[in-house]
Formats: sequence, C-alpha cells, structure tokens
Amino acid sequence: MNKRIFSAALAVMLLISGCAPDDIENEKEVIQGDGEQEKAIIPNYQLSESYYRTIVPYKPGKARGMVVSNLNTRYDIVEFETGLMRIAQEHFSPDTYLFQEGQMIEANTIRSWLSRKYTEEQLKERELKPEENLGLNPVDNEEGSVEERNEKSPIYLAHIMEHNYLTKTEDNSLQLSGAVIGLALNSVHYYTKEKYGAVYDYEIPDEVVEREGKKIAEEVAKRVRQMEGLKDVPVTIALFKQESRDSVVPGNFIAYTHLEKNENAIKSWETVNEKYYLLPSDEAERDHRDDATYFLNFKQDIEEQFDNHNGIVGTALYNGDQLVDLKIDIPIEFYGKAEATGFTQYVTGLVMDHFPAYVPIEINIYSNSGPEALIVREAENQEPRVYVYK
Repeated sequence: MNKRIFSAALAVMLLISGCAPDDIENEKEVIQGDGEQEKAIIPNYQLSESYYRTIVPYKPGKARGMVVSNLNTRYDIVEFETGLMRIAQEHFSPDTYLFQEGQMIEANTIRSWLSRKYTEEQLKERELKPEENLGLNPVDNEEGSVEERNEKSPIYLAHIMEHNYLTKTEDNSLQLSGAVIGLALNSVHYYTKEKYGAVYDYEIPDEVVEREGKKIAEEVAKRVRQMEGLKDVPVTIALFKQESRDSVVPGNFIAYTHLEKNENAIKSWETVNEKYYLLPSDEAERDHRDDATYFLNFKQDIEEQFDNHNGIVGTALYNGDQLVDLKIDIPIEFYGKAEATGFTQYVTGLVMDHFPAYVPIEINIYSNSGPEALIVREAENQEPRVYVYK
C-alpha cells in the first residue's frame, strides 16, 4: 500500500472512531432524517479530543468522489478535508457535535458553481437559461490570445466541499446544527491552446487568490442562505489554496469566516497562518533552520547505520513559526521481519534523541511489500507509540 494512502486511511479510521460528546458513554441508537426517518448509531469509542465522532451507518456526501478529479494531488485532497475539520473546531467542538459528510449541496449544484460565468451570447450558444448561469469562475470573453485570456480570467475555484455537524436533541434524534464549506482555490491555472495540446500554466499571485476567493465566498454565502436546511444554521466558509500539480507538499488554508444562524452576509475574515514545508529543502533551511537541522541530524544517523533506504523525507506543518505537526516517510528494503523490527527500534530511539518533546511526530516505515511500522509521538509525550505490522 502506498504510504500516503495508508496515512489517509489511518486518518479516516481516526475520524470514524474519534472523539464523542462527553455525555455519550455507550453506543446509542438515535433517529436521523427530517423526512423518512431512520435509525443511526453513535459509536462509544473515544480516541482523542481532536476528532469528531461519526454516526453509523456512514452517509457519503452528496458530492462524493468529485474532490479526486478536481484537486491536483493526493496531498491536497487529504489536507483539504482534514484541514477543514481543524477549522470546524473553532466553532463546532468535538465535545458537542457529530460529523457527517455534506448532505445539503447536491453534486450537480457544485458542478454548476464550478463552471465559468457566461455572457448572454454564450448562454444562447449553450442553450442555457439565465437561471442556469451559476458559474462562480470568471467569464472568458474569448477576446485576445489564448495566453491573454487565461491570464486575465483564470479558473480560481477548483472545488467546493461541505461538512455537516449534528447534535443530539432531547427526543433522541439528530439535527443539523452547523455546516462548514471549503472553497479550494487554484494557485496555478492550467490551460491548453488546442484540444489535446501541450499544457501551459499561469501562476496566480497569492494576493489575487485571496481576493478572488473572498469574492466567491460572498456569493456562496448568499446562495447557501437560500437553501433549505442551511437557511438558519451557523455556517463557516474556509479558503484553501491548493499547490501545483508537481508539488510534494499539500496546500494550506489561508482564511475563514463564520456566519451565525441569524447572519446572511460575511462581515469579517480570520487569517489562517499555516504552511507546509518539505524536509529537507532550501526553503525549510531558510525559514526554520533549527527544525531543519533536527531533521538532517536524524536523517544522517539513519544513513550512517543503514544503506538500504531510498530517501527519507518529511512534511512539516507550521502555524506561524510554531511547528505543529511533522510526518516522516522512510522507504527501506528489508530482508526479514527481525531486520524491520530492529530498524524500527533504532528509529524510535532517534526520535527521542533528536526532536524536542513539543513536536508531534508520525513516522511511516515501509518497503516494497507495504507498510512495515508506524511510530507516533504526541506533543509533550517523550515515549512514542510503536506499531510493527505482521
């Protein structure tokens, strides 16, 4: 199994079995659904305060699968979803709310919003009605060269993701009590000059990404307030800037806004000061020299003792100047389970020797046969948890 897919699968398992409201200590049946009601189960296992509990049976979102084709990389796909849950915790506590994939915005609606806005002439050519002109991306007026058109009117909005947050009522039913909507924005616009031709790219300036994203969010806020089910619940809208297609680190959220249940328009924005760095890299060395040095010393110790690895890389998440998450992938060829176990023990010791206790770390060790071991150390815990797969 690819190590990134494994990490994503682990994240999903954590989400499904994660934190529950404190007053739910046993598995309980509840009723969900406004129309045709059905029974659902709230699992009782509490893993961490950082994860939402998800009701069973699991209900896929109305736009399930669209994110895979709309975002550039697997890294962006995972970060867009998990990062959206981090932002949700600013207003929807895992102690109180249950998670459910988006059920309010239909897939066809999202597709129509992701398209370009059309001129009257373009509507006629496409045999569309004015009320079907719902695109949130800018009009392509088809004037000038291909380069001029694409740089003047790039595709800003790549995808829309909805998450729902439920609470349990006194009559043992579930109600929608909040929603979070993520808007994935392009940092690079890709286009072709002819059908099946070479792909060209235009890098969109950061300030333009943010400015246009906020404009789009204002229109999204108006539209969701006209939707049944989202008219009078708190809604958070977050802006995610995805990376280029060849990036080996994910993009990051740049801002979010929150509408209380009685608010219909955006009043202000909160800045999200997050950024991912690749380790090792010149950028990490320049911006976070101490952390880059910790990683290089860790990497060097492994390379001095084991020569059958294919390169050790890390992905570091910063909130401002604070390192808040570090994931390290170690691909290595093993010739027996004893060697894998010994290597894992050695790496675990290096984690304790090289990285400060405040840094939460996840290390995935894998070979051509799949995942071999997982080492996890939470912040302020000196002793890591170690899993060697059989």
